[in-house]
Amino acid sequence: MVIQIAASDKTLAPVARYSKRENPMYIFSNLPGLLIGLGATEGVFALSGVIIGVIVALIIANALQKKNREAKLKEHELEAKQIISEAKIEAKEAAIQYKSEAEKELSQSRDRLREEEDQLKNQTNQLSEREDALRKQEKMVQANQQRLTDKLQGAEQRQKELDKQLEKHRSSLMELTNLNKEEATTRLLALLEDELEQEMGAVILKHEKSIQEVCEEKSREMLIMTMQRYAASHTADSTTSTVDIPSDEMKGRIIGREGRNIRAFEKATGVDVIIDDTPGVVIVSSFDPVRREIARRSLSDLITDGRIHPSRIEEVVKETEQKIEKFIIKKGKEAAVEVNVNGLHERVTYMLGRLHFRTSYSQNVLRHSIEVAFLAGMLAEMVGLDADLARRAGLLHDIGKAADHELEGGHPQIGADLLKRHGESPEVVHAAFGHHDEIVSEYPYTVLTATGDACSASRPGARRESLDRYIKRMEELESIAREYNGVQQAYAIQAGRELRVIISSEKADDESAAKVARGIAQQFEEQLTYPGEIKVTVIRESRFTEFAR
Repeated sequence: MVIQIAASDKTLAPVARYSKRENPMYIFSNLPGLLIGLGATEGVFALSGVIIGVIVALIIANALQKKNREAKLKEHELEAKQIISEAKIEAKEAAIQYKSEAEKELSQSRDRLREEEDQLKNQTNQLSEREDALRKQEKMVQANQQRLTDKLQGAEQRQKELDKQLEKHRSSLMELTNLNKEEATTRLLALLEDELEQEMGAVILKHEKSIQEVCEEKSREMLIMTMQRYAASHTADSTTSTVDIPSDEMKGRIIGREGRNIRAFEKATGVDVIIDDTPGVVIVSSFDPVRREIARRSLSDLITDGRIHPSRIEEVVKETEQKIEKFIIKKGKEAAVEVNVNGLHERVTYMLGRLHFRTSYSQNVLRHSIEVAFLAGMLAEMVGLDADLARRAGLLHDIGKAADHELEGGHPQIGADLLKRHGESPEVVHAAFGHHDEIVSEYPYTVLTATGDACSASRPGARRESLDRYIKRMEELESIAREYNGVQQAYAIQAGRELRVIISSEKADDESAAKVARGIAQQFEEQLTYPGEIKVTVIRESRFTEFAR
């Protein structure tokens, strides 16, 4: 009750706030103020009440503080015990984990030590074995050295004895021949050199002859086998330049009023149309085989259609040109596929297809190129070269003939420039440029291409000639040559491109032999029909034979 009054009175506010202070001596420090505030009359009662209140407050505060301290101590003890228990658990777990890891590392270390110990034992054993082997080899080397030393000493002793004997012989020879050492050595070397030169010459001639015979036999077998493996048709189609018409009245329709139809046709196709008195035929003439074929097909279509006038002519010619372009590309691709040649440039394929309309001595150039490709590829396989590259060179060797009427120069140069411009290899370019032996062959594929070209062009019937006609022509060549006086034998070789005549040296001299060669050539020109040229070679030789008995 006193505490409440003190709390209600402003003078006792410090007492009421005691509970808010931690130090109980706060009231005593403010006691004089309290007494002054209460007055002298009420001082005794107030003082006694205050003292009692202070004592009670002190007792209560001490009790509360003690309880609080005890409670806090208990809490701290519990927390400490919990922390200690947790620390013990964590320490045990850490110790267990550390122990397991230590044991694991210890076992790994033991395993590594065992492995290293085993390796060291193996190396020690190997070293000991090598040491034993080296000791044995050392003993063998020492024994061999001793034997070599003994042999060298014996050889030196024998060499000294031989030197003494040689010196005796030299002195005796010098006394007998009256020659010193230098003169005798010079004569002996001269004799040996003469003998060796004769023997070397004989050996070289012998081997050259045997090698030449073997090479001729092998080359003959390769060529025969290659030509037998590739069997091509002996006759080839040639592009015709004539167009059949149903009647002569069609000639007037082709010419048109005042020649307007024929002029429009020649302008559109770039060819010359020849209309003469030959019944049922109109001739188309042009140096360009493709243009000639376009004109031939266009004229045939116009004749079949019956509508012949300038606008229709231009329309038909344009359609035919498109068909021919597609046909040319198709032929080029078919030829490449047939020979198994890949990766050709589009322009090269197109020019290859144009060869279908080109002929050489009535031989279709495209079929000739395919045949050369197969022959060159087979020859390359036999001599161990790249067959694919040889076929490629053989297929493209005459591609210059597709444009030789448009550009200046021979078809080898034109073809080589075309192939080089479109990324072909140097071997293929050189084969196109040198397959007629106009330049020195830098690659073996040029020789193979030239060989295949010669085989394809000169075999019987290759140039639109039957086998019977070929044999008859060979007989004619030989019979004409045998008619001349002094001719002993005549042989037609190279499929009739060359004639070799053997003339008697007793009945003819060099001048008469030359006249015979010229006369035979002139007689061939007058009496025979043949493609290209025929080489006449007259051989005059003297032979002397003796028998030793």
